[in-house]
Order: sequence, then structure tokens, then C-alpha cells
Amino acid sequence: MSRGFGVALGLLIGLAMPTVATASAFLWKVSGPGGQTLYLGGSWHALRSTDYPLPSAFSNALDASTKLALEVDPDEMRAADKSLMKAGQYVSGDSLKNHVDPRTYNYIRRLFGLLNVPEEKIVRYRPWFISLILQSPSLRGMSPSLGVEKFLVQHARAKSKRIVGLETAREHADVFLGLSDRESEALLLLTFIPADRGSPDFSRVMNAWRNGDAELPWHVTHDGFRDFPSLGQRILEARNRRWIPKIESYLHSGQTYFVVVGAAHMGGPEGLLALLKARGYKIEQL
Repeated sequence: MSRGFGVALGLLIGLAMPTVATASAFLWKVSGPGGQTLYLGGSWHALRSTDYPLPSAFSNALDASTKLALEVDPDEMRAADKSLMKAGQYVSGDSLKNHVDPRTYNYIRRLFGLLNVPEEKIVRYRPWFISLILQSPSLRGMSPSLGVEKFLVQHARAKSKRIVGLETAREHADVFLGLSDRESEALLLLTFIPADRGSPDFSRVMNAWRNGDAELPWHVTHDGFRDFPSLGQRILEARNRRWIPKIESYLHSGQTYFVVVGAAHMGGPEGLLALLKARGYKIEQL
């Protein structure tokens, strides 16, 4: 079976990228019939210092825009971090053992035992939160403080550009909070399943981003959820569809927005590019 979840989740939380010269960026200009304009870019949420400089098209799009729109307003997201951590824990008297298969529980217990993490410390967390812990960018030497959004936020604030979110922090968190026990356990288990040898390796996926290939990042992410398509729908396609009305409102606002979301949201038949094109907007890669 093809399981690219390790790469897939990396596309959502960010991975390191080699420097490759390219004529196309992971960035598009979206135009409406009345001359409305919006810039749409795919991001990596965590990077290394060696991944800089970013393609100049990102800075150019920000300069040409009056507002920056991210998945979530960064100020709101910071304020919600503690709430997300609290939501990732079971209430007193409950534990992981009551919500997952005994085999899953024993595997997690042994894994964290090898890491010298006491069983009583880890079992208080829900499976989806343990998955986030295990997929932390810091474990790969990457930092959200070096991610594409962080770079753009710093420059937008320096130029007094307003920053908004496509979804609230609560809506963002609900991607995980609304998971059933089975879905939450599946998300955790997928973390441990390696990709097939035939799956694209990290460097190839990163090169795809540098070369503006929207389909490969989407394909790898989508393939990672092949056996649990409801998770893929929840994390990607459902959010894409919810974002479209807001993106269209940006196009008709009289302002020029630069919308930046995770790279895996762009490609595929239900990606942002396809959804906008189906609504009659002109899509031009920069």
C-alpha cells in the first residue's frame, strides 16, 4: 500500500527545501472579469535558515498587495495555543487507554518508554495531540519562526499592512477537536507508517515547491490518507471549500489581497486553483 503520510504531514507543518533556480514560483495571480486581482501562494509553515532566501515572487506579491490573508490570524492563533493544548488532554480520570485499541496503547507506551517519557505523562493526551507532538518541526531541525508565514508577517507589519485569517483559531482547531476516537487513532497510526519506496522523497517534493508544481505536494498528501479518505477531506478539501467564499469576497473588496496557505491546498480536483478556475477566474502562475 502507498502511505505517504510522513511526507504528507510535512507538507502541512513544513519541511526543509534545497535552493533551486526556477522561472515559476508556487504563487498565482487570480483575476476576476471586472479586473479584480488577488495573489495566491502556497507555504511551508516551518523551515531552516538555510532555506532562505525565499523566491522573490513572494516579496513582490506582498509589495503589490494591501492586505495579507493567512489560514489563521497569527495574533489569534497565538492566543489559542494554550486552549489547543488543553483540548488535547483528557479530563481527570480519563486516559488514552480508554479510547484506542490495546495494541495501539501498548505500542505508544513502549515507544515513549524508549524515549524515557513516563507512561502516566503521555496517556493523558488524545491521539491527535500525540501525533502533533511526534510531527513537531523542531524534531527535524526546523522552526515555525522561519516559516513562510512568519517571514511574510514580519514584512507585512513593517509596511503596516493588515493581516487577516481565512478561518478562526477555533475553526482551525476543530480540524482536530472534531475527530472521532477512530479518526484520532487513525491519524496517530498513520504517523508511524512509512511511505512506499515508490513515493516521492522529501527532496523531490521540495523541488516541486521551488518549481511551482502544485500537483505533486497535493498528490503526496492525498495519497497519505488513501486508507482514511475522511481525514484527507477534513484536513484539505473541506477547508478549501469553506475558504472559497471568503477568497471571493477578497477579490470583490476593492483591495488587493495576498492569500497564503499550506502548499497541499493548491493542487488536485478540489484544490483552490481548480475551485477558483471553475468559478470563471483567470489563474496565472508567476
